[in-house]
Amino acid sequence: MTTLEQEQSRAVADGARPLPLTLAVPAAVLAGVALLLAFPPYGMWPLAPVGVALLAAAAHRRRLRAGAGLGFLAGVALFAPLLEWTNLHTGYLPWALLSLLQAAYLALLGAATAWVSPLADRHRAAWPLLTGVLWVGQEALRDRTPFGGFPWGRLAFSQDTSPMLRLAALGGAPLVTFAVAVAGGILVAVAWRDWRRAPGQWRPVAGLTAGLVALLAAGPAVPAEVRGADGTVTVAIVQGNVPRLGLDFNAQRQAVLNNHVDATLELAERVTEGGQPRPDLVVWPENSSDIDPLRNPAAGERIGQAADAIGAPILVGAVLAGPEAGQVRNVGLLWRPGTGVDLDQTYVKRHPVPFAEYVPLRSLARMVSSQVDRVSSDFVPGDRPGVVDAGAAVLGDVICFEVAYDGIVRDTVTGGAQLLVVQTNNATFDVAEARQQLAMVRLRAVEHGRAALMASTVGVSGFVSPDGRVDGATGFNTAAVVVRQMELGNGRTPATTAGVWPEVALTALAVAALAGAAVLRRRREVAPG
Repeated sequence: MTTLEQEQSRAVADGARPLPLTLAVPAAVLAGVALLLAFPPYGMWPLAPVGVALLAAAAHRRRLRAGAGLGFLAGVALFAPLLEWTNLHTGYLPWALLSLLQAAYLALLGAATAWVSPLADRHRAAWPLLTGVLWVGQEALRDRTPFGGFPWGRLAFSQDTSPMLRLAALGGAPLVTFAVAVAGGILVAVAWRDWRRAPGQWRPVAGLTAGLVALLAAGPAVPAEVRGADGTVTVAIVQGNVPRLGLDFNAQRQAVLNNHVDATLELAERVTEGGQPRPDLVVWPENSSDIDPLRNPAAGERIGQAADAIGAPILVGAVLAGPEAGQVRNVGLLWRPGTGVDLDQTYVKRHPVPFAEYVPLRSLARMVSSQVDRVSSDFVPGDRPGVVDAGAAVLGDVICFEVAYDGIVRDTVTGGAQLLVVQTNNATFDVAEARQQLAMVRLRAVEHGRAALMASTVGVSGFVSPDGRVDGATGFNTAAVVVRQMELGNGRTPATTAGVWPEVALTALAVAALAGAAVLRRRREVAPG
């Protein structure tokens, strides 16, 4: 029997046609829903591979246009509710546009899945690998385009309580995504069989099942201690809260600053009374001082008052004017007791959020919505990693959404950071967004073998150990002060050392799979008979 005849025989045995549309469309929608439920605040991480499997099954053997359409349906079902927090205070248009844009990348994934169907049919054991590399390739593209990309909703970020989380120490978020997608590929490879056939069907199923078990067991086998432990440091997170949630939270900028100053002064009183150990470092969140303390003496005096009272440096989330007229900067500013601001230890956010912190193509964007002019001053990016020497510890500072970007976090660790710090402001969002962000912090802690913390204006704030466990998590829309002792790290995990290369390798395999499918399709077109 020829190779072509063998492929045709296998296709007939499995049912040569794709799933009927009456099944494929619901499967695509359910794929998106399953993926959604894997993310916080739901946290049903086993549903992520199920969602991957459902989309793969729906798009298998489809025409490219149909595969893209099914992928788009899955994308809308995932991203519209996942990103619902973006419409809480900005209206429906930004939420709809962002959700549809992200869904378009799953449309590309659906088309790619349909395209490589001949490879999956010819080499059934390769189906999990194909699924894994296509997901990584899709995320690599989505994380970078357009305007620097939007990595929210990566498969890896759904696994904060999964045993596969520890794989991040070996290959970062791309390896975790790959593992989740491979698990989904195994599920669909097991399910896509004619179970009426002879017992021989069970042999490959047993092999695939063993592969799935091995994949789930691989994560816990990865060590998760502090790499090159280098002492401890006592850190206080001050969550001052805001007068009201929403875009106008900073209409009472002085009140927000006062909240953080007053909470720090209260902490200082407890330290003086012996009820609380003195922290070596205090972390305030992003936007804790939207009044430029370098230009407003009263604001600077209040921050200095807090630093002097607590007797420890404060990492302040501030908005500074300049460097040119009409520009501002989102910064982490180190304020030392006695001496005041340390301009040598300042981090300027490197990845401002497009259409929120700056408006690209403003004249064109204004044609879509005049709301873009609410961003009256564009935030300008910094040009250096957030490595801040606070004395007691070298911090790896990233601000808000930057925690979703692999390279921005890694640059702080390779630059000498002993402790990861995420300053964020969730006052314009909700608790679901905050918990999704905390899941990213958990992955970063494991990825780089560093203890980490997230300090938010309104919550959720908390401390994360290098194995991804959360301690001292705060509530949402409330004031809180949490103090913990944290271990410092100075070594590198394999993921830190490898950097972007695992993602490059897996994406290259995705491109090779697409090219291989093109060759196989061409051969089938010219085959005789």
